[in-house]
Amino acid sequence: MSSFPPDFINSLKHILGFNEDAFIKAHQTQAPTSIRLNPFKKTGLNFEVGEIVPWAKEAFYLKERPIFTSDPLFHAGCYYVQEASSMFVEHVLKQVVNFDEELFALDICAAPGGKSTILGSCLNKKSVLVSNEVVKNRADVLAYNLAKWGNCNHAVTNSETRSFSKLKGIFDIVLVDAPCSGSGLFRKQEDAVNEWSLDSVAHCSSRQRAILADVLPALRPNGHLVYSTCSYSSSENEEIVKWLVSEHGMEVVKIDIDPNWGIEDTGFGFRFYPYKILGEGFFCCVLKVSAETESMNLAKKNTFKEATKAEIRVLENFIILDDNHKVINHNNEFKLLNNNCLQFINSCKSELYFKSVGTPLGELKHNELIPHHFLALSNFTNTSINSIELSDSEAIKYLKKESFLLQNASKGLKLFTSKGFGLGWGKNLDTRINNYLPSNFQIFNKDLGTLK
Repeated sequence: MSSFPPDFINSLKHILGFNEDAFIKAHQTQAPTSIRLNPFKKTGLNFEVGEIVPWAKEAFYLKERPIFTSDPLFHAGCYYVQEASSMFVEHVLKQVVNFDEELFALDICAAPGGKSTILGSCLNKKSVLVSNEVVKNRADVLAYNLAKWGNCNHAVTNSETRSFSKLKGIFDIVLVDAPCSGSGLFRKQEDAVNEWSLDSVAHCSSRQRAILADVLPALRPNGHLVYSTCSYSSSENEEIVKWLVSEHGMEVVKIDIDPNWGIEDTGFGFRFYPYKILGEGFFCCVLKVSAETESMNLAKKNTFKEATKAEIRVLENFIILDDNHKVINHNNEFKLLNNNCLQFINSCKSELYFKSVGTPLGELKHNELIPHHFLALSNFTNTSINSIELSDSEAIKYLKKESFLLQNASKGLKLFTSKGFGLGWGKNLDTRINNYLPSNFQIFNKDLGTLK
């Protein structure tokens, strides 16, 4: 690794828990790999896991890093590859939030989706998750990763953060994993060392305050703000928290942690150092709105066209429906979402640009469903769907869009699965398979390797 800029080391020497020699030595070792399992898609894995990540449920370090694109279960959304330190968000959320309640949660800087999938794992089926990303292509990745998680109680927005300032008092939880100078990821991203500067830190600090000022009005009275960065800089971390307390009347929420974890409690948040924990640099703090705030009422009237009874009869062959969910027909594409999510998009469609809502089901043509790829990944697919279980080698051929034949399989539309979890759609013909996998989700030989 490149040597650290002198300004960087000097800026950390006064910070509680920082040890220069140990810090430099830690950055001469390889960063650990960790995954978090999808609680809605439980199955055995195709590789061996190691120790449990202590502050997260169903999360593990890996003994070796596999080539994840070679694993069909990765494409089916059975787990998420995530840096272990950032999984601490799950620990703090579960201490301060009652997830049995119907909640509205916002992840404002959400791409690629790791922390949104943490929220998605915690929220119940009646709650709403809004995941926002201002950069369009990153919003596409975010929508895909949430689709792989399989829920339909979320909306992906592609809006400026200032748009949320108009949504007064809607959210019980706001998560701001703020854009930062990235020093916490120096071990994983060596180029970031050369890009670091005091000017960059100052710019990020200013941007973080602007984002927070934009979204704070959207928090409900007694709502919780989770603020995090992958930076070591106090001006991006503790100083931001102090600003929230002094200028916005928020209060820091006490979080209990196991002292054996090696996490440093500074009084204004938690710091992760790679020589104290098995993970990368990270900062996290939870704050609470301590004053009464303005709240807007969500619209009760649905302005979207709902699926007709005849359309529902076709769609019920593909999805599980109950009283808590609705199917809407938007521009001839059907979407499954819960009642609260529908209420949210009805209320906020003039303020936000929605990239994706709920689970896209597809289009109806001649009374037949042309299924959307995301429906294959859903946790709400009907168990009676005509599906074909693929071997690992067949699944890779399907994901590469290579030709292969199925023995003794009936003809027609099929859901292709790996260990029972959907990979995508196709039509089995007499002599070939018509593969419906969208080209942007296709994998190529250069992406593949051998699973260890």
